[in-house]
Amino acid sequence: MKIYDVVEDFALENQDGKMVHLSDYKKSPVVLFFYPRADTPGCTIESCGFRDAFEKFQKAGIVVLGISRDTVKEQKKFKDKYELPYDLLADPEMKLIKKYDLLKNKTMYGKPVTGVERTTYLIGKDAGTGQKLLHVFEKVKPEGHAEEVFALLKASGATGKD
Repeated sequence: MKIYDVVEDFALENQDGKMVHLSDYKKSPVVLFFYPRADTPGCTIESCGFRDAFEKFQKAGIVVLGISRDTVKEQKKFKDKYELPYDLLADPEMKLIKKYDLLKNKTMYGKPVTGVERTTYLIGKDAGTGQKLLHVFEKVKPEGHAEEVFALLKASGATGKD
């Protein structure tokens, strides 16, 4: 997927088992952040960063969605534990994760593992031609990421509400 390509609609269950479609948010810019595992150190830092900046995103009309390969139940536990105000989408079969080519070989504690690469997609609102990809943050560092995302959206003019 390249910048300005139309992002294909998808559907995943949120932490409450409710089906969420990307197209549910076609009137708003969407921050889609993929993280490896709920309630792990880096993922908690990143998710809490979006929590702490959430009011700014909300006031600007921007939707925040977190996605990992965790189950609905694990996402619910993570959301409740850290009082995350946005939906966490469960992709335990990794359908979307694989579609976005985010399953990568990594090294953890000196051993090769396959895991989800921390990546964030900024998707524009539908201006009549579909929801388009605005930016991709690859190999994200969790600290300060939410602020980095908001700054880019603000600079691009994507934060204006209609």
